[in-house]
Amino acid sequence: MELFKIRGQLSTSQNLLFGVIGIIILIAIWWLAAEMNSKVTPRVDNFQKELPNMDEWSVERQKVYLDSLNQVDSIAMANATEFDKIYPLLPTPLQVLKAFPDMFQNDEILKNTWISLVRSIKGYFWAILISIIVGFIIGLYPLFNALFGKQLDSLRYLPLTAMTGLFIIWFGIGEEMKVAFLAFGIIVYLLPVVIQRIGEVKDVYTKTVHTLGATDWQTIKTVYIPSVLSKLIDDIRVLTAISWTYIIIIEYINREGGFGALVYFYKRNGIIAKSFAVLFLIILIGFLQDRLFQYLDKRLFPHKYYSTSVAGIQETQSGIYVMLGMTLLAIISGSIFPNLSVITTTILPIILISSFLLILYGEFKIFQSSKVSG
Repeated sequence: MELFKIRGQLSTSQNLLFGVIGIIILIAIWWLAAEMNSKVTPRVDNFQKELPNMDEWSVERQKVYLDSLNQVDSIAMANATEFDKIYPLLPTPLQVLKAFPDMFQNDEILKNTWISLVRSIKGYFWAILISIIVGFIIGLYPLFNALFGKQLDSLRYLPLTAMTGLFIIWFGIGEEMKVAFLAFGIIVYLLPVVIQRIGEVKDVYTKTVHTLGATDWQTIKTVYIPSVLSKLIDDIRVLTAISWTYIIIIEYINREGGFGALVYFYKRNGIIAKSFAVLFLIILIGFLQDRLFQYLDKRLFPHKYYSTSVAGIQETQSGIYVMLGMTLLAIISGSIFPNLSVITTTILPIILISSFLLILYGEFKIFQSSKVSG
C-alpha cells in the first residue's frame, strides 16, 4: 500500500476520501475541546448585568453597593432551578455556523469583507510592483547589489507590528496608511526573493542569447523576466498570505470597517463565535486566493505544464493581462491621479467584462483541444 510509503502517491479518490475524513477528525477534536472548556451557569431572572454610573460616588459607597449586589446575585443563583451551558473560551462549530446569518443581517459582513479584500488587493499590487522593479535593478546590476543587497535582505527581521506607530506618523490613520503598511509587510519578504530568483537564472540561457547577438534589454526581456516571473508567482502566492496576518492588526486602528474592526468589536464584547466566523472567512478567502494564483501560474506560464502549444492559451493570457493591467490602472489612478478615477470607473467595467469573456473563450478552446488530444 502507498499509505505509509515515503513520498508515495495516492489516487484522486483516496485523496478526496482522506481529506473528508481529516476534516471530520478536526471538527470532532474542536467540538471535544469546546465541550471540555464549557461551563454550566444558573439561569437567573432579573439578573443585574449592567452597573449604574458610579463616577461621582465615593469609594466607600461603591464598595457597599457592589458587596450588596454580589450578595443579592449569589442568593438568586443559589436558588436557580434552570441552568445554561456557556462556552467562554472556545465556541462549538455549530455556534460558529449559526453566527453567520446574524453577521449578514446585523454586522454588514459582506461590506466589511469587501473593504478588507480591496485593501489587501491594493497592498498586493503595490508590493509586487515595487518588489519587481527594485528587485530587478538590484539583482541585475552589481553596483546596486553591492550597495543595497545585504541591507534589503536584513529587512526581513524587522518587527513589523512594532512599526505601526511609524506608519501612523508618516501616513496618518486613514486608508493610505493601511495600504502602505500591508504593502510594506509583503515587500520586506518579497524583494529579497526577487533578487534571489534573478541570481538563480542559469548562465546557459544568457550565454545562448548573447551568442545570438542579443542586447542587454533583449536578454532581460527574453531570459530574465520569463524565468524569474515563472518562479516568482509561487513565491507571491505564499507571501501575499502575510497581508491577512497584518490586516487584523492594522484595521484595529481608526476602525473604518473591515475584518479587523469586526474582530475588535467582537473581542471587546466577548462574542467569541463571531470572532471565529471572521477567521474562517479569512481562511476561505485565502483558499480561493491560492486557487487563483495556481490558475494564473498555469495559464501565464504554460511551459511549466504543457510540453506543446495549446489552443486557447493566447486568448486566455490576453484576457488575464488586460484584467491585471486595468486593475493596476484603477489602483494607481485612485491613489496618485484621483481625477482619472471617473474615467476608470466608467470604462473599467466594460473592459473587465470584455476581458473576462475573452478568458472564457480561451478556456473553451483549451477544453476542446484537451478533448481532441484525449
